[in-house]
Amino acid sequence: MKCPFCGCIDTKVLDSRPNEDRTAIRRRRECEKCKKRFTTYEKIETIPLIVIKKDNNRETYDRSKIERGILKACYKRPVSAERIEKLMDDIENEIFALGTSEIKSNIIGEIVMDKIKEVDQVAYVRFASVYREFKDVNTFIDEIKKLTK
Repeated sequence: MKCPFCGCIDTKVLDSRPNEDRTAIRRRRECEKCKKRFTTYEKIETIPLIVIKKDNNRETYDRSKIERGILKACYKRPVSAERIEKLMDDIENEIFALGTSEIKSNIIGEIVMDKIKEVDQVAYVRFASVYREFKDVNTFIDEIKKLTK
């Protein structure tokens, strides 16, 4: 494994353990050259998932796109990095559990919104405002009313 700090290919595994839902192996590694430590994850390789966008274009599934949206929604909110990682794993597990080779982006968006609502309601409204393309303040108010019911 190549060190992300110095680029050396000589690293050693210090610790290996499965994640909570046993879908990946977490490995703590140390670079033999610079002695810095980093974490890697080993997951089962899945069949590529194709996402069907709103305009009917197709692209391969990219976890980092969802993660960027969640990070923006959780910006300056009391949500830990570990909680965001678990949220991402839960979202991804639900998406892949559908067992399809193609999925519409709106289904992914709804899964993300359902999961993020459980974590932080402000982050949920932030995510929803971008995902659902809120046009005015009344749309925000309507969404907040749904949350308070």
